[in-house]
Amino acid sequence: MNRLKIAIQTKGRLNEDSMQLIQEAGIDLNIGRRTLIAESKNFPIDALFLRDDDIPQTVADGVADLGIVGENEMLEKGENVVIAKRLGFSKCRLSLAIPKSLEYNGLDFFNGKKIATSYPSILRKYLAENNIAAEIHVITGSVEIAPGIGLADAIFDIVSSGSTLVSNRLKEVEVVLKSEAVLVANPNLSAEKQELLDELIFRLESVQRAKGKKYILLNVPNEKIQEVATLLPGIKSPTVVPLAEADWSSMHSVIEENDFWTVIGKLKKAGAEGILVIPIEKMIF
Repeated sequence: MNRLKIAIQTKGRLNEDSMQLIQEAGIDLNIGRRTLIAESKNFPIDALFLRDDDIPQTVADGVADLGIVGENEMLEKGENVVIAKRLGFSKCRLSLAIPKSLEYNGLDFFNGKKIATSYPSILRKYLAENNIAAEIHVITGSVEIAPGIGLADAIFDIVSSGSTLVSNRLKEVEVVLKSEAVLVANPNLSAEKQELLDELIFRLESVQRAKGKKYILLNVPNEKIQEVATLLPGIKSPTVVPLAEADWSSMHSVIEENDFWTVIGKLKKAGAEGILVIPIEKMIF
């Protein structure tokens, strides 16, 4: 029987988020003493644990069929892989930053400057597209200290919260790329493995749809059903179930968690009672 092989980052936040998503998709990986390989007995997939910058090549070479990796790493390596699914976590951006004390008036600032980065390919392409002639200085770690020690005039690096820039007296001046975790695939999967990948994506999407959503149940007088329905559109429309008590019904729907308190207040004003809110694990269309 065909089995998929998926490459996952060995450790770190991307590993944690990837493992959680796979678990929520109902896939149990048996992680034993051989921590570099984990097998699943309830889905035909094996996980290979690798450095994140090795994942694109591993997938392109066919050693793994799939990989979960930051889009920034995928683009930097330039390997022959395709994005099978955007995963929506591990979001960050690749940005140009300069010392806070300097004045910035646009991209021309970087002409003739030295820029330190761990992402030379992405930066080189960006500079070429914008006709900027700058020197790229490749650093594998601690890029943010380069201007402070006189190694570079600016940096091009990952930014999440921006706290690292602040602590090194830098300011973000240009966002070059927005990145997130992506599921990448070898473009030459067999028909059997493509079918397994489709099933995996179906599961992942069912988990993703449920994120940030709540299932809500409430009792309303029948004369208020239409008014309440405008507040609870649901996936198509709210479900309405008559109650044993005359002239009352129960309404069921799905709401966005971000809208929860605003919607609840409006529902109460419309006459809703007995409001019950339940977490959602999966949503299948």
